[in-house]
Amino acid sequence: MTDFIRDGRLFRVTGFNPSHRQLFLTSEALLMDRTTTRIEVYIGHVELMFLKPLYPHGLHIRRATAAEFAVLHERHGIPAQDATYTWMLERDGDSFVVGGHPSWREAEYELMADRTSLYDASKPWPPEFPVESGHVS
Repeated sequence: MTDFIRDGRLFRVTGFNPSHRQLFLTSEALLMDRTTTRIEVYIGHVELMFLKPLYPHGLHIRRATAAEFAVLHERHGIPAQDATYTWMLERDGDSFVVGGHPSWREAEYELMADRTSLYDASKPWPPEFPVESGHVS
């Protein structure tokens, strides 16, 4: 299993498209934490989410454990077959998303030029600059 872990980064919810059921979380390059990259996380096919607008200490996206899912199942009525599609967003938090496998992209902010998003479908992929990417499984 591959988790997405970015401790110490400020992430914020930057968009939710209800017609396509897409969620976007973003961490900008900040002088105060001396980061130079932009990170975007995408989760599609969202069925249910319980989010904070900001994650000031970073993200740790992973599949919910059996114990965590049991609580969420009881509390929110999530069907048992959605256990493999329930993603926790924090190491020890209550934020979660029921949806497709999360994916992420990270690139040096200065290289992005006129690109406002790493998931901009109107721009070619891969871009002309280096990008790291992956997905949580």
